[in-house]
Amino acid sequence: MVTRRLLTASLAVFFVGMCLQSGGFGAESGESGGWKASGELVERLSKRSSETNYDEQKVPAYTLPDPLVGSDGSRVTDGRMWRQKRRGEILELFRGHMYGRSPVGRPKDMTFDVFDLDRKALDGAAVRKQVTVSFTGKKDGPGMDILIYLPAPPKEPVATFVLLNFGGNHAIHPDTAIRLAKSWMRQRGAGVVDNRATEKSRGRDRSSYPVEEILKRGYGLATIYYGDIDPDFHDGFKNGVHAAFDKPVGGGRAPDAWGSIAAWAWGLSRAVDYFESDGDIDHKRIAVLGHSRLGKTALWAGAEDERFAIVISNNSGCGGAALSRRRFGETVERINRSFPHWFCENFKKYNGREDKLPIDQHMLVALMAPRPVYVASADGDLWADPAGEFLACKHAESVYRLLGAEGLGQGEMPPLDQPVRTGKIGYHVRSGGHALTAYDWRQYMGFADMHFSSRR
Repeated sequence: MVTRRLLTASLAVFFVGMCLQSGGFGAESGESGGWKASGELVERLSKRSSETNYDEQKVPAYTLPDPLVGSDGSRVTDGRMWRQKRRGEILELFRGHMYGRSPVGRPKDMTFDVFDLDRKALDGAAVRKQVTVSFTGKKDGPGMDILIYLPAPPKEPVATFVLLNFGGNHAIHPDTAIRLAKSWMRQRGAGVVDNRATEKSRGRDRSSYPVEEILKRGYGLATIYYGDIDPDFHDGFKNGVHAAFDKPVGGGRAPDAWGSIAAWAWGLSRAVDYFESDGDIDHKRIAVLGHSRLGKTALWAGAEDERFAIVISNNSGCGGAALSRRRFGETVERINRSFPHWFCENFKKYNGREDKLPIDQHMLVALMAPRPVYVASADGDLWADPAGEFLACKHAESVYRLLGAEGLGQGEMPPLDQPVRTGKIGYHVRSGGHALTAYDWRQYMGFADMHFSSRR
């Protein structure tokens, strides 16, 4: 067990001057040169919400569970103990207390229907595929559409980034051949009327999905509208995959039944099931990526399914990469109050009681070991707690070292816009706010270049 004061000693130097100010989202550098939040931003956000802590000096003292100490108190001393005992224990703790338990493995009746194949899409630059996945094998049952772009012509199976999207597959690019999403949709952005997508939303979110740049780098892109898998509102789990796969206990859902994040993660694994059947895609080189709540999802997908060769979290915050015990920005209580359907019912027991959790998010990052994992923060996104995200990476390192892999290799937070990606754990804090940007993508593709080249 390691105390928070020891864990954050390396951050203390550049948090001391919190009262200094700089404009907008600008970062400040302490004596160490590392990032720290703008004092002006801290002050402005603190005034906006008195119940939310944005001040590093007000982070409570805490003790993190040691990922290398088993539930029986025994010390994990080698990779075999990690694989055969401790890793499974940690997975069970996250399932039982946070994300819930998903159905195991590929559904026996699941089917794939490639309803669109164009090998000269985007003026000949891409192969475009669209695939309907029917989870129960029934066309009127739950399912999802996967949109895939691959470099044309694919000379060998292509390493591919897979991610869920917020606005529908059609929103990531103005390509008129992309099927318009039909599932329920949150009223966000232009082109959504009565919770349904319209043609006006086509290509609306393209800035977060630089398709042409990804293709030029030699990678594929596969994306799925997350609402196809489960609608993002608390409907009592009557729609989406829950209704088809839930097994009620005593007439109701079990307190550790899977929530929406686990359902979305489960859907990502079903996409890998398809990739294994597609000769154009290298299913051994799949990077799962997610932003915000879908960053939480990507981390849990990577923890549950080791077929994901690289796992990437973009601004995932509470319930994702940020340490819960810091109670900085979004907290367990706030996330459960605002989104009661995301996690299992047991997670609500820890509202305001984060120190009672038997796990914290550094242990989630550690579940990727020894696979590469990348966590990214944003200078203006204090709600997601950039320092907490960095610390989760830092304190997952012990597991990577145990397994003979270099972890983060960085004792303190790096300066703004200076990525750390020399080991198996990558991290950056970039300028700007809560978004998935072209800058983020370039770091992720550079990280993939490092780790996928050895897997060809």
